[in-house]
Amino acid sequence: MTHSDQPRYVSRADFSAPVDWLNLTEALKAGHRLPKAKVEDVFLGEPGSSLLSRSAWIEGLGYGVKSVTVFAQNPAQGLPSVQGAMLLFDHSQGGLRAVIDSGLVTDLKTAADSALGARYLARPDSETLLVLGAGAVAGNVISAYSQLFPSLRQILIWNRTHSKAEALAQSFESAQVNVQAITDLPEAASHSDIIVTATMSSTPVLMGEWVQPGTHVDLIGAFRAEMREADDALLQKGRIFVDSRDTTIHHIGELMIPISAGVISEADILADFYDLAAGHAGRTSEQEITIFKNGGGAHLDVMTADAILGAI
Repeated sequence: MTHSDQPRYVSRADFSAPVDWLNLTEALKAGHRLPKAKVEDVFLGEPGSSLLSRSAWIEGLGYGVKSVTVFAQNPAQGLPSVQGAMLLFDHSQGGLRAVIDSGLVTDLKTAADSALGARYLARPDSETLLVLGAGAVAGNVISAYSQLFPSLRQILIWNRTHSKAEALAQSFESAQVNVQAITDLPEAASHSDIIVTATMSSTPVLMGEWVQPGTHVDLIGAFRAEMREADDALLQKGRIFVDSRDTTIHHIGELMIPISAGVISEADILADFYDLAAGHAGRTSEQEITIFKNGGGAHLDVMTADAILGAI
């Protein structure tokens, strides 16, 4: 990019469906073959009305910062709670390449992050996917996994408010795979090959006693220090992987809480995407339980933003 080039302005409408999830996961994989990213987060304001800025630099790819305001009271006024933009800068001259809707970057990044984890860790012949949660993340994950795992025959959706699970299932009525809402979570978990948690829970919703050998577990929802979705038993019986050691181990309750309690140790975090991209073993047997923690760091925003520009 030269200084004479004009930055691109990308809205959600500029990135049309269907999403090529294979291309997005390949972009993340390629990004982790570059030098390790440098990341920084800055929080300003009061709880419930704050500004979050997440910045990253990846040598050879560029610089990026995603800034969003988070106003908890907005939905009551018919306004989105999260609003913002992603700025992507050139790696060689520092020119502004693009301004991209932050929601678009986050939505694609989150699902592609988990989908890449599953490509590394889930059994490729997996037939049943269980998703806990019925929000936008759950919908994107279902789309991504459906595209990347053609062996899937059944997708189950559980949500504390069952009507929301039913509504999400109905939105996939035209899908080639059978998608249905369920109420018996322990039963569904015990028969699923891949389990995704995409909730806002601060206490475990997925129990280790339900999860059978060979299952891949994808933990998305917990993003703050007090949040977690998996119980101690699950973390102890599975092999644990993360997207980035730097943005998960000391930042997210899913790992911080059990580590501080001595349930697991940092040594139990076996690899992140940098390790896996370099050839570190992921799944090593059909019977092991693999657990992936999606932390969604700022470096993944940069990789995703670059992929968005390449796709439009």
